[in-house]
Amino acid sequence: MQHPNLVVVQTYGSRPDADLAKGALDNAGIPAMIQADTAGGMREHLAWSGAGFKLLVREEDLATANELLAPPPGTPENNEEPDDASDPQPPRSTPH
Repeated sequence: MQHPNLVVVQTYGSRPDADLAKGALDNAGIPAMIQADTAGGMREHLAWSGAGFKLLVREEDLATANELLAPPPGTPENNEEPDDASDPQPPRSTPH
């Protein structure tokens, strides 16, 4: 039996964020795992200051996982203009 190649789909700055993303993938039927250098769970801060919490999936699941984890259109994380961009905030005036 051949082992699947695992690839990083996203990296997170905290375990709760990585756990939420893993749960979304699990619910969609995509097996995933979290990899982080936390000294066996005793030093969570090592992952925060290092490479973060890596979410791994099988190589063949990467495209689907990216689609599921992509931010919705119109969110700042997606670098698109929000739908209400036609009503911009007026510039603030500063007292002289």
